[in-house]
Amino acid sequence: MASPDPEKAVPPGVGAGATNHHHQHAENNGMNTIIDENGHEQAPHHGMSIGQYIKTRFTTLKPAMRPAPNPIRILRMITGRQWAFFGVAFFAWTWDAFDFFTVSLTVEELAEAFGKTNTDITWGITLVLMLRSIGAISFGIAADRYGRKWPFVLNNLLFIVLELGTGFSQTYSQFLACRSLFGIAMGGLYGNAAATALEDLPPAARGLMSGLLQQGYAFGYLLAAAFTRGLVNTTSHGWRPLFWFGACPPVLIIGLRLMLPETEIYEQHASVRRTARANGQDKGGGVSATFLREGKVALKKHWLILIYLVLLMAGFNFMSHGSQDLYPTMLKSQYSFSANAVTVTQVVANLGAMSGGILVGYVSQIFGRRISIIVMCVIGGALLYPYTFISNKKLIASAFFEQFAVQGAWGVIPIHLMELSPGAFRTFVVGTSYQLGNLVSSASSTIESTIGERFPLAKNGGKVERYEYGKVICIFMGCVYAYVILLTLVGPEYLGRSFDVSEDEDVREVAGEETVRGAVAARHQQGHGHADDGERGGYGGDGVGSGSEGGEGVGGKAQRNEVEMA
Repeated sequence: MASPDPEKAVPPGVGAGATNHHHQHAENNGMNTIIDENGHEQAPHHGMSIGQYIKTRFTTLKPAMRPAPNPIRILRMITGRQWAFFGVAFFAWTWDAFDFFTVSLTVEELAEAFGKTNTDITWGITLVLMLRSIGAISFGIAADRYGRKWPFVLNNLLFIVLELGTGFSQTYSQFLACRSLFGIAMGGLYGNAAATALEDLPPAARGLMSGLLQQGYAFGYLLAAAFTRGLVNTTSHGWRPLFWFGACPPVLIIGLRLMLPETEIYEQHASVRRTARANGQDKGGGVSATFLREGKVALKKHWLILIYLVLLMAGFNFMSHGSQDLYPTMLKSQYSFSANAVTVTQVVANLGAMSGGILVGYVSQIFGRRISIIVMCVIGGALLYPYTFISNKKLIASAFFEQFAVQGAWGVIPIHLMELSPGAFRTFVVGTSYQLGNLVSSASSTIESTIGERFPLAKNGGKVERYEYGKVICIFMGCVYAYVILLTLVGPEYLGRSFDVSEDEDVREVAGEETVRGAVAARHQQGHGHADDGERGGYGGDGVGSGSEGGEGVGGKAQRNEVEMA
Protein backbone atom coordinates (compact mmCIF):
# COMPACT_ATOMS: atom_id res chain seq x y z
CA MET A 1 0.00 0.00 0.00
CA ALA A 2 1.52 3.33 -1.01
CA SER A 3 1.03 6.66 0.67
CA PRO A 4 2.05 10.15 -0.40
CA ASP A 5 5.50 11.55 0.19
CA PRO A 6 6.24 11.46 3.94
CA GLU A 7 7.13 15.14 3.91
CA LYS A 8 3.59 15.95 2.86
CA ALA A 9 1.41 13.48 4.70
CA VAL A 10 1.30 11.37 7.81
CA PRO A 11 2.15 7.71 7.16
CA PRO A 12 -0.70 5.32 7.81
CA GLY A 13 -0.88 4.01 11.29
CA VAL A 14 0.56 7.07 12.96
CA GLY A 15 -1.55 9.02 15.37
CA ALA A 16 -3.23 8.77 18.71
CA GLY A 17 -4.37 5.28 19.27
CA ALA A 18 -3.68 4.22 15.71
CA THR A 19 -2.81 0.57 15.24
CA ASN A 20 -1.91 -1.18 12.04
CA HIS A 21 -0.61 -4.73 12.04
CA HIS A 22 0.46 -4.79 8.41
CA HIS A 23 3.69 -3.39 7.02
CA GLN A 24 2.97 -0.35 4.92
CA HIS A 25 5.17 1.82 2.83
CA ALA A 26 5.71 5.47 2.06
CA GLU A 27 7.35 6.75 -1.08
CA ASN A 28 10.99 7.61 -0.47
CA ASN A 29 13.43 8.30 -3.28
CA GLY A 30 12.22 5.60 -5.61
CA MET A 31 12.08 3.01 -2.85
CA ASN A 32 9.56 2.20 -0.16
CA THR A 33 10.17 3.32 3.39
CA ILE A 34 8.72 0.61 5.58
CA ILE A 35 6.10 1.63 8.14
CA ASP A 36 5.93 -1.13 10.73
CA GLU A 37 2.94 -2.40 12.69
CA ASN A 38 3.38 0.32 15.31
CA GLY A 39 3.36 3.08 12.72
CA HIS A 40 7.12 3.67 12.88
CA GLU A 41 9.24 4.24 9.80
CA GLN A 42 12.13 1.98 8.91
CA ALA A 43 15.04 2.50 6.52
CA PRO A 44 14.22 1.97 2.82
CA HIS A 45 16.57 -1.03 2.76
CA HIS A 46 15.10 -2.54 5.95
CA GLY A 47 14.68 -6.30 5.75
CA MET A 48 16.31 -6.66 2.32
CA SER A 49 18.56 -9.57 1.48
CA ILE A 50 21.96 -8.79 0.00
CA GLY A 51 20.68 -9.76 -3.45
CA GLN A 52 17.64 -7.51 -3.17
CA TYR A 53 19.77 -4.63 -1.95
CA ILE A 54 22.18 -4.95 -4.88
CA LYS A 55 19.32 -5.02 -7.38
CA THR A 56 17.94 -1.75 -6.04
CA ARG A 57 21.19 0.22 -6.29
CA PHE A 58 20.32 1.50 -9.76
CA THR A 59 16.54 1.71 -9.44
CA THR A 60 16.84 3.86 -6.31
CA LEU A 61 18.88 6.42 -8.22
CA LYS A 62 15.70 7.53 -9.94
CA PRO A 63 15.20 11.16 -8.86
CA ALA A 64 12.72 11.41 -6.01
CA MET A 65 11.13 14.48 -7.64
CA ARG A 66 9.86 15.90 -4.41
CA PRO A 67 8.16 19.30 -4.59
CA ALA A 68 10.57 22.15 -5.27
CA PRO A 69 9.49 24.82 -2.78
CA ASN A 70 10.51 28.42 -3.12
CA PRO A 71 13.84 28.82 -1.25
CA ILE A 72 12.59 32.06 0.29
CA ARG A 73 9.60 30.24 1.74
CA ILE A 74 11.92 27.53 3.04
CA LEU A 75 13.97 30.14 4.88
CA ARG A 76 10.79 31.69 6.29
CA MET A 77 9.78 28.32 7.77
CA ILE A 78 12.80 28.39 10.07
CA THR A 79 12.02 29.82 13.48
CA GLY A 80 14.16 32.36 15.29
CA ARG A 81 15.42 29.67 17.65
CA GLN A 82 16.40 27.40 14.76
CA TRP A 83 18.16 30.31 13.03
CA ALA A 84 20.07 30.96 16.22
CA PHE A 85 21.21 27.32 16.41
CA PHE A 86 22.22 27.35 12.74
CA GLY A 87 23.96 30.72 13.00
CA VAL A 88 26.14 29.83 15.96
CA ALA A 89 27.06 26.47 14.38
CA PHE A 90 27.88 28.08 11.02
CA PHE A 91 29.96 30.78 12.69
CA ALA A 92 31.90 28.18 14.71
CA TRP A 93 32.52 25.95 11.68
CA THR A 94 33.68 28.97 9.67
CA TRP A 95 36.12 30.01 12.37
CA ASP A 96 37.27 26.42 12.78
CA ALA A 97 38.40 26.62 9.14
CA PHE A 98 39.91 30.07 9.67
CA ASP A 99 42.05 28.80 12.54
CA PHE A 100 43.18 25.79 10.51
CA PHE A 101 44.31 27.88 7.53
CA THR A 102 46.28 30.33 9.67
CA VAL A 103 49.22 27.93 9.47
CA SER A 104 48.75 27.03 5.81
CA LEU A 105 48.91 30.70 4.83
CA THR A 106 51.95 31.58 6.95
CA VAL A 107 54.28 28.62 6.34
CA GLU A 108 57.21 30.71 5.10
CA GLU A 109 56.93 33.23 7.94
CA LEU A 110 56.75 30.48 10.56
CA ALA A 111 59.73 28.68 9.04
CA GLU A 112 61.82 31.85 9.22
CA ALA A 113 60.74 32.60 12.79
CA PHE A 114 61.59 29.13 14.12
CA GLY A 115 64.63 28.52 11.91
CA LYS A 116 63.03 25.52 10.21
CA THR A 117 62.22 24.46 6.66
CA ASN A 118 58.78 24.80 5.11
CA THR A 119 58.42 21.02 5.30
CA ASP A 120 59.07 21.14 9.07
CA ILE A 121 56.29 23.71 9.49
CA THR A 122 53.83 21.63 7.48
CA TRP A 123 54.01 19.09 10.30
CA GLY A 124 51.86 21.61 12.14
CA ILE A 125 49.22 20.94 9.48
CA THR A 126 49.75 17.18 9.37
CA LEU A 127 49.45 16.79 13.14
CA VAL A 128 46.17 18.69 13.11
CA LEU A 129 44.78 16.31 10.48
CA MET A 130 46.09 13.24 12.30
CA LEU A 131 44.66 14.14 15.71
CA ARG A 132 41.26 15.39 14.61
CA SER A 133 39.85 11.86 14.92
CA ILE A 134 40.63 11.82 18.66
CA GLY A 135 38.63 14.99 19.08
CA ALA A 136 35.75 13.69 16.98
CA ILE A 137 35.46 10.53 19.10
CA SER A 138 35.82 12.16 22.53
CA PHE A 139 33.74 15.29 21.91
CA GLY A 140 31.21 13.32 19.83
CA ILE A 141 30.49 10.90 22.66
CA ALA A 142 30.33 13.79 25.13
CA ALA A 143 27.83 15.69 22.94
CA ASP A 144 25.59 12.63 22.56
CA ARG A 145 25.70 11.85 26.27
CA TYR A 146 25.77 15.27 27.98
CA GLY A 147 24.29 17.55 25.32
CA ARG A 148 25.44 19.69 22.42
CA LYS A 149 25.96 22.83 24.46
CA TRP A 150 28.87 22.31 26.85
CA PRO A 151 31.17 20.26 24.57
CA PHE A 152 30.62 23.03 21.99
CA VAL A 153 31.60 25.68 24.54
CA LEU A 154 34.68 23.69 25.62
CA ASN A 155 35.70 23.30 21.97
CA ASN A 156 35.71 27.04 21.48
CA LEU A 157 37.50 27.69 24.76
CA LEU A 158 40.29 25.43 23.49
CA PHE A 159 40.36 27.38 20.22
CA ILE A 160 40.98 30.58 22.20
CA VAL A 161 43.74 29.10 24.35
CA LEU A 162 45.51 27.28 21.51
CA GLU A 163 45.39 30.12 18.98
CA LEU A 164 46.84 32.43 21.64
CA GLY A 165 49.38 29.76 22.52
CA THR A 166 50.43 29.46 18.88
CA GLY A 167 50.73 33.22 18.58
CA PHE A 168 52.99 33.40 21.64
CA SER A 169 55.08 30.31 20.80
CA GLN A 170 58.82 30.97 21.04
CA THR A 171 60.13 27.57 19.93
CA TYR A 172 59.29 25.04 17.27
CA SER A 173 58.38 22.47 19.93
CA GLN A 174 55.87 24.84 21.51
CA PHE A 175 54.38 25.49 18.09
CA LEU A 176 53.93 21.77 17.37
CA ALA A 177 52.44 21.15 20.82
CA CYS A 178 49.82 23.88 20.32
CA ARG A 179 48.89 22.65 16.85
CA SER A 180 48.63 19.04 18.04
CA LEU A 181 46.16 19.99 20.75
CA PHE A 182 44.37 22.25 18.27
CA GLY A 183 43.81 19.18 16.06
CA ILE A 184 41.89 17.49 18.88
CA ALA A 185 39.73 20.57 19.44
CA MET A 186 39.12 21.04 15.73
CA GLY A 187 38.10 17.41 15.29
CA GLY A 188 35.50 17.73 18.01
CA LEU A 189 33.55 20.54 16.42
CA TYR A 190 32.19 19.26 13.09
CA GLY A 191 29.73 16.63 14.33
CA ASN A 192 28.42 18.92 17.06
CA ALA A 193 28.06 21.84 14.66
CA ALA A 194 26.15 19.69 12.16
CA ALA A 195 23.78 18.39 14.84
CA THR A 196 23.26 21.83 16.37
CA ALA A 197 22.57 23.42 13.00
CA LEU A 198 20.41 20.79 11.32
CA GLU A 199 18.66 18.35 13.62
CA ASP A 200 15.83 20.68 14.68
CA LEU A 201 15.19 22.13 11.21
CA PRO A 202 12.00 21.56 9.18
CA PRO A 203 12.79 18.66 6.84
CA ALA A 204 12.09 20.72 3.73
CA ALA A 205 14.94 23.04 4.75
CA ARG A 206 17.52 20.37 5.45
CA GLY A 207 19.12 20.14 2.00
CA LEU A 208 19.51 23.88 1.50
CA MET A 209 20.84 24.49 5.00
CA SER A 210 23.16 21.47 4.80
CA GLY A 211 24.81 22.99 1.74
CA LEU A 212 25.01 26.38 3.41
CA LEU A 213 26.56 24.92 6.57
CA GLN A 214 29.24 22.99 4.69
CA GLN A 215 30.36 26.10 2.86
CA GLY A 216 31.35 27.68 6.15
CA TYR A 217 34.67 25.92 5.51
CA ALA A 218 35.23 27.71 2.18
CA PHE A 219 34.10 30.96 3.76
CA GLY A 220 36.61 30.44 6.55
CA TYR A 221 39.37 30.06 3.97
CA LEU A 222 38.39 33.32 2.29
CA LEU A 223 38.39 35.14 5.64
CA ALA A 224 41.77 33.64 6.52
CA ALA A 225 43.23 34.76 3.19
CA ALA A 226 41.88 38.28 3.65
CA PHE A 227 43.06 38.70 7.24
CA THR A 228 46.44 37.19 6.42
CA ARG A 229 46.92 39.93 3.85
CA GLY A 230 45.90 42.54 6.42
CA LEU A 231 47.63 41.27 9.57
CA VAL A 232 50.76 39.36 8.57
CA ASN A 233 53.97 41.41 8.27
CA THR A 234 52.06 44.68 8.62
CA THR A 235 53.31 45.27 12.17
CA SER A 236 56.55 44.63 14.05
CA HIS A 237 55.05 41.36 15.35
CA GLY A 238 55.17 39.66 11.92
CA TRP A 239 52.85 36.65 11.68
CA ARG A 240 51.68 36.60 15.33
CA PRO A 241 48.77 39.09 15.08
CA LEU A 242 46.90 36.67 12.77
CA PHE A 243 46.82 34.02 15.52
CA TRP A 244 46.01 36.55 18.25
CA PHE A 245 43.10 37.79 16.18
CA GLY A 246 42.00 34.19 15.53
CA ALA A 247 41.45 33.77 19.28
CA CYS A 248 38.95 36.63 19.51
CA PRO A 249 35.74 35.58 17.63
CA PRO A 250 35.33 32.32 19.64
CA VAL A 251 34.59 34.54 22.66
CA LEU A 252 31.50 35.80 20.83
CA ILE A 253 30.61 32.28 19.68
CA ILE A 254 30.72 31.03 23.28
CA GLY A 255 28.55 33.90 24.44
CA LEU A 256 25.95 33.18 21.78
CA ARG A 257 25.90 29.45 22.56
CA LEU A 258 25.49 30.07 26.29
CA MET A 259 22.34 32.04 25.51
CA LEU A 260 20.77 29.06 23.73
CA PRO A 261 19.30 25.88 25.23
CA GLU A 262 19.88 22.31 24.11
CA THR A 263 18.40 21.26 20.78
CA GLU A 264 14.92 19.76 20.93
CA ILE A 265 16.05 16.43 19.42
CA TYR A 266 18.75 15.99 22.05
CA GLU A 267 16.25 16.85 24.78
CA GLN A 268 14.00 14.07 23.51
CA HIS A 269 16.81 11.54 23.87
CA ALA A 270 17.68 12.88 27.31
CA SER A 271 14.03 12.64 28.32
CA VAL A 272 13.94 8.97 27.28
CA ARG A 273 17.02 8.23 29.39
CA ARG A 274 15.56 10.03 32.42
CA THR A 275 12.27 8.19 32.00
CA ALA A 276 14.08 4.85 31.74
CA ARG A 277 15.87 5.65 34.98
CA ALA A 278 12.62 6.61 36.70
CA ASN A 279 11.07 3.33 35.54
CA GLY A 280 14.02 1.33 36.88
CA GLN A 281 15.19 0.23 33.42
CA ASP A 282 18.74 1.49 33.88
CA LYS A 283 19.65 -1.46 36.13
CA GLY A 284 20.92 0.90 38.80
CA GLY A 285 23.46 2.58 36.53
CA GLY A 286 21.76 5.93 36.08
CA VAL A 287 21.23 7.78 32.83
CA SER A 288 24.68 6.75 31.58
CA ALA A 289 23.66 3.09 31.73
CA THR A 290 20.88 3.68 29.23
CA PHE A 291 23.28 5.67 27.06
CA LEU A 292 25.80 2.82 27.06
CA ARG A 293 23.10 0.28 26.21
CA GLU A 294 22.08 2.48 23.29
CA GLY A 295 25.72 2.48 22.17
CA LYS A 296 25.96 -1.31 22.27
CA VAL A 297 22.78 -1.66 20.22
CA ALA A 298 23.95 0.95 17.73
CA LEU A 299 27.35 -0.70 17.30
CA LYS A 300 25.83 -4.17 16.94
CA LYS A 301 23.22 -3.12 14.38
CA HIS A 302 25.04 -0.40 12.47
CA TRP A 303 28.72 -1.39 12.40
CA LEU A 304 28.57 -1.86 8.63
CA ILE A 305 27.15 1.61 7.99
CA LEU A 306 29.85 3.10 10.25
CA ILE A 307 32.57 1.48 8.13
CA TYR A 308 30.81 2.63 4.96
CA LEU A 309 30.63 6.24 6.13
CA VAL A 310 34.36 6.29 6.94
CA LEU A 311 35.17 4.94 3.47
CA LEU A 312 32.81 7.46 1.87
CA MET A 313 34.33 10.36 3.77
CA ALA A 314 37.83 9.21 2.84
CA GLY A 315 36.80 9.54 -0.80
CA PHE A 316 35.25 12.95 -0.23
CA ASN A 317 38.30 14.26 1.60
CA PHE A 318 40.59 12.93 -1.13
CA MET A 319 38.34 14.78 -3.58
CA SER A 320 38.63 18.04 -1.67
CA HIS A 321 42.33 17.92 -0.81
CA GLY A 322 43.32 16.37 -4.13
CA SER A 323 41.72 19.16 -6.11
CA GLN A 324 42.88 22.04 -3.87
CA ASP A 325 46.07 21.48 -1.89
CA LEU A 326 48.62 21.34 -4.71
CA TYR A 327 46.65 23.51 -7.12
CA PRO A 328 48.27 26.87 -6.15
CA THR A 329 51.68 25.24 -6.57
CA MET A 330 50.66 24.03 -10.03
CA LEU A 331 49.50 27.51 -11.04
CA LYS A 332 52.69 29.19 -9.83
CA SER A 333 55.26 26.58 -10.83
CA GLN A 334 53.90 24.95 -13.96
CA TYR A 335 51.95 27.84 -15.50
CA SER A 336 53.93 30.77 -14.04
CA PHE A 337 50.94 32.55 -12.51
CA SER A 338 51.85 35.60 -10.44
CA ALA A 339 51.01 35.74 -6.72
CA ASN A 340 48.06 38.01 -7.46
CA ALA A 341 46.80 35.72 -10.24
CA VAL A 342 47.01 32.71 -7.91
CA THR A 343 45.05 34.61 -5.25
CA VAL A 344 42.36 35.66 -7.73
CA THR A 345 42.05 32.09 -9.04
CA GLN A 346 41.70 30.72 -5.50
CA VAL A 347 39.09 33.29 -4.54
CA VAL A 348 37.04 32.60 -7.68
CA ALA A 349 37.33 28.85 -7.07
CA ASN A 350 36.05 29.27 -3.51
CA LEU A 351 33.15 31.38 -4.71
CA GLY A 352 32.29 28.51 -7.04
CA ALA A 353 32.60 26.12 -4.11
CA MET A 354 30.17 28.08 -1.97
CA SER A 355 27.70 28.45 -4.84
CA GLY A 356 27.81 24.74 -5.62
CA GLY A 357 27.44 23.61 -2.04
CA ILE A 358 24.36 25.73 -1.40
CA LEU A 359 22.64 25.01 -4.72
CA VAL A 360 23.28 21.26 -4.83
CA GLY A 361 22.41 20.89 -1.15
CA TYR A 362 19.04 22.44 -2.01
CA VAL A 363 18.35 20.29 -5.08
CA SER A 364 19.34 17.11 -3.19
CA GLN A 365 16.15 17.64 -1.19
CA ILE A 366 14.25 17.41 -4.49
CA PHE A 367 16.15 14.74 -6.42
CA GLY A 368 17.84 12.72 -3.68
CA ARG A 369 21.24 12.61 -1.97
CA ARG A 370 22.98 9.87 -3.95
CA ILE A 371 21.98 11.02 -7.42
CA SER A 372 23.07 14.59 -6.58
CA ILE A 373 26.50 13.41 -5.46
CA ILE A 374 27.00 11.20 -8.50
CA VAL A 375 25.97 13.90 -10.99
CA MET A 376 28.41 16.35 -9.41
CA CYS A 377 31.22 13.80 -9.60
CA VAL A 378 30.51 13.20 -13.29
CA ILE A 379 30.54 16.95 -13.98
CA GLY A 380 33.72 17.40 -11.95
CA GLY A 381 35.41 14.60 -13.87
CA ALA A 382 34.41 16.14 -17.19
CA LEU A 383 36.00 19.45 -16.14
CA LEU A 384 39.35 17.98 -15.08
CA TYR A 385 41.07 18.62 -18.40
CA PRO A 386 40.41 22.38 -18.54
CA TYR A 387 41.00 22.61 -14.78
CA THR A 388 44.53 21.20 -15.06
CA PHE A 389 45.73 21.70 -18.67
CA ILE A 390 44.69 25.24 -19.63
CA SER A 391 47.78 27.40 -19.13
CA ASN A 392 46.31 30.91 -19.36
CA LYS A 393 43.87 33.04 -17.38
CA LYS A 394 40.90 31.24 -18.98
CA LEU A 395 41.67 28.53 -16.44
CA ILE A 396 39.96 30.69 -13.79
CA ALA A 397 36.52 29.85 -15.22
CA SER A 398 37.22 26.12 -15.06
CA ALA A 399 38.45 26.54 -11.47
CA PHE A 400 35.08 28.09 -10.55
CA PHE A 401 33.06 25.23 -12.02
CA GLU A 402 35.41 22.46 -10.85
CA GLN A 403 35.07 23.61 -7.26
CA PHE A 404 31.35 24.14 -7.84
CA ALA A 405 31.18 20.39 -8.57
CA VAL A 406 33.49 19.33 -5.72
CA GLN A 407 31.73 21.37 -3.07
CA GLY A 408 28.37 20.75 -4.70
CA ALA A 409 28.81 17.10 -3.80
CA TRP A 410 30.11 18.14 -0.37
CA GLY A 411 27.01 20.27 0.25
CA VAL A 412 24.93 17.10 0.48
CA ILE A 413 27.23 15.49 3.05
CA PRO A 414 26.20 17.00 6.42
CA ILE A 415 22.55 16.02 6.10
CA HIS A 416 23.34 12.75 4.28
CA LEU A 417 25.56 11.68 7.19
CA MET A 418 22.95 12.69 9.74
CA GLU A 419 20.18 10.78 7.97
CA LEU A 420 22.32 7.62 7.86
CA SER A 421 23.62 7.84 11.43
CA PRO A 422 22.07 6.13 14.47
CA GLY A 423 19.97 8.74 16.25
CA ALA A 424 21.38 8.41 19.77
CA PHE A 425 24.97 8.69 18.48
CA ARG A 426 24.47 11.10 15.60
CA THR A 427 27.12 13.61 16.70
CA PHE A 428 29.70 10.88 17.29
CA VAL A 429 29.10 9.11 13.97
CA VAL A 430 28.99 12.26 11.84
CA GLY A 431 32.12 13.75 13.39
CA THR A 432 34.14 10.54 13.60
CA SER A 433 33.42 9.36 10.05
CA TYR A 434 34.31 12.82 8.73
CA GLN A 435 37.58 13.03 10.65
CA LEU A 436 38.69 9.45 10.04
CA GLY A 437 38.12 10.12 6.35
CA ASN A 438 40.24 13.24 6.76
CA LEU A 439 42.96 11.18 8.40
CA VAL A 440 43.04 8.71 5.51
CA SER A 441 43.26 11.54 2.97
CA SER A 442 45.78 13.68 4.85
CA ALA A 443 48.59 12.54 2.53
CA SER A 444 46.82 13.71 -0.65
CA SER A 445 49.20 16.56 -1.43
CA THR A 446 52.23 14.42 -0.54
CA ILE A 447 51.07 11.68 -2.91
CA GLU A 448 50.49 14.14 -5.73
CA SER A 449 53.78 15.92 -5.10
CA THR A 450 55.74 12.68 -5.01
CA ILE A 451 54.22 11.39 -8.24
CA GLY A 452 54.64 14.84 -9.83
CA GLU A 453 58.41 14.60 -9.41
CA ARG A 454 58.37 11.87 -12.04
CA PHE A 455 57.27 14.41 -14.64
CA PRO A 456 59.91 17.18 -14.60
CA LEU A 457 59.66 20.30 -16.75
CA ALA A 458 62.27 22.72 -18.08
CA LYS A 459 63.43 25.25 -15.47
CA ASN A 460 62.63 28.28 -17.64
CA GLY A 461 66.11 29.64 -17.07
CA GLY A 462 65.72 29.54 -13.30
CA LYS A 463 67.09 27.23 -10.62
CA VAL A 464 63.74 26.14 -9.18
CA GLU A 465 62.62 22.65 -10.15
CA ARG A 466 59.34 22.52 -12.08
CA TYR A 467 57.01 19.54 -12.45
CA GLU A 468 53.92 18.70 -14.47
CA TYR A 469 51.55 18.75 -11.53
CA GLY A 470 48.50 19.29 -13.78
CA LYS A 471 48.78 15.81 -15.24
CA VAL A 472 49.10 14.27 -11.78
CA ILE A 473 46.12 16.17 -10.34
CA CYS A 474 44.02 15.17 -13.36
CA ILE A 475 44.82 11.46 -13.07
CA PHE A 476 44.55 11.44 -9.28
CA MET A 477 41.20 13.21 -9.28
CA GLY A 478 39.86 10.94 -12.03
CA CYS A 479 40.53 7.95 -9.80
CA VAL A 480 38.99 9.69 -6.78
CA TYR A 481 35.82 10.60 -8.69
CA ALA A 482 35.45 7.01 -9.87
CA TYR A 483 35.85 5.76 -6.29
CA VAL A 484 33.27 8.20 -4.89
CA ILE A 485 30.77 7.38 -7.66
CA LEU A 486 31.13 3.65 -7.02
CA LEU A 487 30.85 3.97 -3.25
CA THR A 488 27.85 6.30 -3.49
CA LEU A 489 26.18 3.94 -5.94
CA VAL A 490 26.46 0.91 -3.65
CA GLY A 491 25.63 2.85 -0.50
CA PRO A 492 22.26 3.47 1.19
CA GLU A 493 20.16 6.60 1.40
CA TYR A 494 17.54 7.69 3.90
CA LEU A 495 16.11 10.84 2.33
CA GLY A 496 13.67 12.64 4.62
CA ARG A 497 14.39 10.51 7.68
CA SER A 498 12.63 11.56 10.84
CA PHE A 499 14.98 12.56 13.64
CA ASP A 500 12.16 12.15 16.18
CA VAL A 501 13.20 9.97 19.10
CA SER A 502 9.93 8.04 18.73
CA GLU A 503 11.12 6.96 15.26
CA ASP A 504 14.50 5.78 16.55
CA GLU A 505 14.40 1.98 16.48
CA ASP A 506 17.54 1.64 18.63
CA VAL A 507 16.10 3.79 21.43
CA ARG A 508 12.82 1.87 21.36
CA GLU A 509 14.72 -1.42 21.58
CA VAL A 510 16.70 -0.23 24.60
CA ALA A 511 14.04 1.71 26.51
CA GLY A 512 10.83 0.14 25.26
CA GLU A 513 7.85 1.60 23.42
CA GLU A 514 6.03 2.75 26.56
CA THR A 515 9.08 4.51 27.96
CA VAL A 516 9.59 6.41 24.72
CA ARG A 517 5.92 7.41 24.63
CA GLY A 518 6.10 8.55 28.24
CA ALA A 519 9.24 10.58 27.58
CA VAL A 520 7.68 12.30 24.56
CA ALA A 521 4.55 13.06 26.57
CA ALA A 522 6.74 14.55 29.32
CA ARG A 523 8.44 16.81 26.77
CA HIS A 524 5.02 17.90 25.56
CA GLN A 525 3.94 18.77 29.09
CA GLN A 526 7.05 20.94 29.49
CA GLY A 527 5.80 23.05 26.60
CA HIS A 528 8.63 22.35 24.16
CA GLY A 529 6.56 20.80 21.41
CA HIS A 530 4.08 22.72 19.33
CA ALA A 531 4.79 26.11 20.89
CA ASP A 532 8.45 26.28 19.85
CA ASP A 533 8.64 23.86 16.97
CA GLY A 534 5.14 23.60 15.54
CA GLU A 535 6.39 23.92 12.03
CA ARG A 536 8.26 20.68 12.53
CA GLY A 537 5.02 18.85 13.18
CA GLY A 538 5.18 18.08 16.87
CA TYR A 539 8.45 16.43 17.87
CA GLY A 540 9.35 14.63 14.74
CA GLY A 541 11.15 17.17 12.66
CA ASP A 542 9.22 15.93 9.67
CA GLY A 543 5.61 16.42 10.58
CA VAL A 544 5.05 12.89 11.82
CA GLY A 545 3.47 12.85 15.25
CA SER A 546 5.07 10.99 18.06
CA GLY A 547 4.28 9.04 21.14
CA SER A 548 0.83 9.28 22.64
CA GLU A 549 0.12 12.50 20.83
CA GLY A 550 0.58 11.14 17.33
CA GLY A 551 -0.53 12.83 14.19
CA GLU A 552 0.76 16.05 12.84
CA GLY A 553 1.15 19.34 14.66
CA VAL A 554 -1.01 22.20 13.54
CA GLY A 555 2.04 24.18 12.57
CA GLY A 556 3.40 21.16 10.68
CA LYS A 557 0.27 20.98 8.53
CA ALA A 558 0.45 24.66 7.77
CA GLN A 559 4.07 24.31 6.77
CA ARG A 560 3.36 21.43 4.42
CA ASN A 561 0.52 23.28 2.76
CA GLU A 562 2.85 26.22 2.21
CA VAL A 563 5.53 23.94 0.73
CA GLU A 564 3.08 22.32 -1.67
CA MET A 565 1.79 25.68 -2.89
CA ALA A 566 5.30 27.05 -3.49
